[in-house]
Amino acid sequence: MKILGLNTIGFNTSASLIINGELKFAIEEERLSREKRTRKFPILSINYILKKYSLKIEDFDAIAISWNPGINLEKFDLTQSEGNSYIPSILHSVPNHLFRIANNPNSEMVIQDLLIENNKKIKVFYINHHLSHASSFFFSKFKKANILTLDAFGEKQSGGLYYGNDNKIQKLSDLYFPHSLGSFYSTFTQLCGFRAQSDEWKLMGASAYGEKSIFYNKIKNLVDLKKDGIFELDLNYFNHYLFHRPNFYNEKLLKYLNIQVNKSETLTSKYYNLAYAAQTVFEDILFHILNNLYKKNKNSNLVFAGGCALNCLANGKIIHKTKFKDIFIPPVPDDSGAGTGAAFYVNNNILNYKRKYVMKNNYLGPESSKLEIKEKLSKYKLDYKFTNKPEKLAANMIASGKIIGWFQGRLEFGDRALGNRSILADPRQKDIKDRINKVIKYREIFRPFAPAVLDEKVKYYFEEYQSSDFMEKTVKIKSKYKKKLPGITHNDGTGRLQTVKKINNPKFYQLIKEFCKLTDYPIVINTSLNYKGDPVCASVEDAIKTYHLSGLDCIIIGNYYIIK
Repeated sequence: MKILGLNTIGFNTSASLIINGELKFAIEEERLSREKRTRKFPILSINYILKKYSLKIEDFDAIAISWNPGINLEKFDLTQSEGNSYIPSILHSVPNHLFRIANNPNSEMVIQDLLIENNKKIKVFYINHHLSHASSFFFSKFKKANILTLDAFGEKQSGGLYYGNDNKIQKLSDLYFPHSLGSFYSTFTQLCGFRAQSDEWKLMGASAYGEKSIFYNKIKNLVDLKKDGIFELDLNYFNHYLFHRPNFYNEKLLKYLNIQVNKSETLTSKYYNLAYAAQTVFEDILFHILNNLYKKNKNSNLVFAGGCALNCLANGKIIHKTKFKDIFIPPVPDDSGAGTGAAFYVNNNILNYKRKYVMKNNYLGPESSKLEIKEKLSKYKLDYKFTNKPEKLAANMIASGKIIGWFQGRLEFGDRALGNRSILADPRQKDIKDRINKVIKYREIFRPFAPAVLDEKVKYYFEEYQSSDFMEKTVKIKSKYKKKLPGITHNDGTGRLQTVKKINNPKFYQLIKEFCKLTDYPIVINTSLNYKGDPVCASVEDAIKTYHLSGLDCIIIGNYYIIK
């Protein structure tokens, strides 16, 4: 059984392959097209899968799409359905007309049959967007769990509360657009001068430099927390639901907050305080929803997905602010992973195959063999050397103050580099954050870097242990280490934790262990192998380009390395 999962709409289009219930390959289109956060159809990703696994399109038993256009057909569109200037538009206009005259049509899922060569029939399943996010449950370790999805918007939802039980997912309730937590956060991202639906990371990072101010109560008063986990925004102050308008905010919001949109490349204390307030109200809403979800069945397992689940600062607080004790947040909770969720929904819920796959790591993309690496390095006439112990070499270089590129094994699926496409550095150096931000990443100086820590050593350096294999949670660093480890200590005393387990990545684990032998610290700085505006490196060529266009001191590609 081969199922192709696709995210074909919105940012970060992607493709993934399930064979007999196991996820074999997954990649975002941007990694191959080199167009960051691309919205283009993932044709390069599909072709890569076909070539790698010697498949033809007719070899797929099903294709799953993480968006259900049937929901968007519930409203009759006269312009699109009557004016068929493009003949294939009847694929839209016919169901649109039929839905118009049907009595309460069920558009929760659309199924399409494609007849291709040799009369092979491929079923294409268009799965509800938030149900696709919720289907991350199927590759969690849980047999039963509560599920929450939150993002900007799907077909008409902005969130969903579900309950997963073995092969089935039950919908408990919906949150409907335009009352959207994702769009709420994007509004304040834009007010701080960043790009909405792209730079929300920056707002989260900037919030650590702010403090409670008049902004908090003002913003909180724009939100009505209702029973059963529902919330509503005061839409008089937002424009995100008016798609013909250029901004998420409006003039009324600017006057209410007595602020203008930041036009500078730097932030003043006013904007840091605004970021702090937006983050805090975001958390207020999130924990309100989660606490009401828990009440529905008292199950302490949680699966959290959708773009809002990228907010690692809030994620690290869930076990303190709610009664959930065990939390699964996939490495691709945003739309790039929705196609994967849709594929698992088809496999487990629709086709009713037993669950057999648990996602323990996200090393699911392309890799290069030793021969391919050597051929590429030779092709570009680079002065490279060979090492039998790349982990030990890397640890020695990092401990001596070098900032290195680390390119190993299979590419990560998701925004977080988890030790295969990484930039690594020594967290003990006082100026290391500024060095990486200024001469390698070329980005804002307030942006933090993550600590990659040997799993069994986390409890010694952080105030609590939380499993964070996908760098999905931010945790407080113990006071005695904040000054000793300035490279991974953010302004609020936290670090975006990656727990490194030997079983998941033995080579990266060994590198950190070697670093610990030299320094007594089982921690390195880990950030993605790319610079501002460029996707994470997928190929050897990408790694070479990043090395030469940035201030990296060295790059280790497989067993080969180059030093400046």
